[in-house]
Amino acid sequence: MSSIRRPAHEAHSDRRSASRTAFQRARGLIPGGVNSPARAFGGVGGEPIFFARADGQWLTDIDGTTYLDYIGSWGPMILGHRHPRVVAAIEATLQTGTSYGAPTEAESRLAELIIDAVPSIEKVRMVSSGTEAAMSAVRLARGFTGRDKLIKFAGNYHGHADSLLVAAGSAAATLGVPNSPGVTAGTAQDTIVLEYNEPEQLEAAFRAEGDAIAAVLMEPVVGNMGLVVPTREFLDAARRLTQAHGALLVFDEVMTGFRLSLGGAQQILGVTPDLTTLGKIVGGGLPLGAYGGRSDVMDHVLPAGKVFQAGTLSGNPLAVAAGTATLEELRDHSPYAQLERHGARLEEGFRAAAAQAGLTAWIARVGSMMTMFFQRGSQPVPVTGWKTASQSDTDRYARFFWGMIDRGVYLPCSQYEALFFSSMHTDADIEATINAATEVLTSLTYA
Repeated sequence: MSSIRRPAHEAHSDRRSASRTAFQRARGLIPGGVNSPARAFGGVGGEPIFFARADGQWLTDIDGTTYLDYIGSWGPMILGHRHPRVVAAIEATLQTGTSYGAPTEAESRLAELIIDAVPSIEKVRMVSSGTEAAMSAVRLARGFTGRDKLIKFAGNYHGHADSLLVAAGSAAATLGVPNSPGVTAGTAQDTIVLEYNEPEQLEAAFRAEGDAIAAVLMEPVVGNMGLVVPTREFLDAARRLTQAHGALLVFDEVMTGFRLSLGGAQQILGVTPDLTTLGKIVGGGLPLGAYGGRSDVMDHVLPAGKVFQAGTLSGNPLAVAAGTATLEELRDHSPYAQLERHGARLEEGFRAAAAQAGLTAWIARVGSMMTMFFQRGSQPVPVTGWKTASQSDTDRYARFFWGMIDRGVYLPCSQYEALFFSSMHTDADIEATINAATEVLTSLTYA
C-alpha cells in the first residue's frame, strides 16, 4: 500500500482554497506574492501552495494536505525537516543569545568541520547566503590575481550578484529572464559566458584572453538548469587551463556541498578547486553560506589581506548551531549509501514509467539529486548543457508536476530545478513515488 497520505478527492479549488486566499493577500504586499521567484510556480502555471508545517520527509500545507517532499527547502534538508539533533542545537543556542556581532567559539567549530570534510578548503569565511558566498569568492579571485575577467557557463546559477546574473539558470531560466534588467553592460562586460561541457570553448577563451582571466566559476555538478553531469574531459580542461594560466578554479557547491558526499562533488569527482562556495546544507536549513579554499588565497580577505568582505550576521549563532549539528550528524551517521540506493531505485522507476507510457525523457542523477527532462523527439537526447536543457518540453513537465501534487508528491515547480530527497525517505516512500509517477506519466499523451 502507498505510504503517501493522499488528499481527499475534492475539487482542486476546494483542496487549496486557503493557499489561494493567502496568495491573494501576499500579492498585495510582496512583489509577485513570493520572496523568491523559485517559489512562484512560473514554470508550471497555477498558484503556489502555502505551507504550515514540515516533519521528516513530509510537508503540510495550510489547507491541511500532506505531501511527500522532494524539494527539501531546495536542498538543505538532507536530514529531513526538524531533525532532533538540529532542533536541539538551535534550542540550546536560543538560551544564550541569537546574535552578538562578535566572535564565538562555535564559528571555529563549524569551520573545523568544513575544513575536515571538504578536500580543497584550508581556511573558510562564513557569510549569510550562497549568493554572498559566490559574490565574495569572485571578488577574492579578482583581488588575488589582479585580473578582471570571469568565465561562467550558460545555465549555471551562482546567485543574484550583478556580475553573475548573466545567462543564469534556475529561476531566471524558468521565468525566461536569463539577463536581468538592472544589470548594466559595464558590470557584465567582464563576464565571459561559455557552454557547459564544451572544453574546446574553454581552450579558445584561454588562448584569446588567458592573461586577463581571474577565475573559472562553475557548478561541478549542475543543479540549476536541471541536473547536468560534467564530462571528465570538461573537468580536466577546467583544472588544467586555470593552472596553466594562473587563474583560479572556483567550484560552486552551494547545492552539491555535503549533498553528494560529505566532501561534496569535488570529493567524488576527484578534482581539487582553488576556492569553493557553500550554502544550503552548511546552515542546516538556516541562512548561512561560506567560501573557502587555499590558505594563500584566503589570506587576501580583510583583515588578513585587503579584499573587503563583511557581514553583520555572518556566523550567526543560530545558523552556526544548525549547520554544526547537521555536519556532525552527516559525519557520525553517514546517510550516503542509503541515499544512493534510494536514488538509483527512483531513477530506475521513473525511467521504466516513462518507457511504459511511451514518453521520451532524459533522466540525470547523482546521489540524491535528480531531474527528468521531458523531451519531444522519439529518442532521448543527452542533456549536457543549456543548449539541450532548454529544449525540454516544459508544458509536459507542468502537467506531470500537477499530477504528482494531486497524488501527494511535492516536486520542484520547474523543469529546470533538480529534485532532492532526504535520509528520512523510506523504501516505501520511494516505491509510492514511483507508483504515483507511473499513474501520472501514463495519463500524459502527446498532442
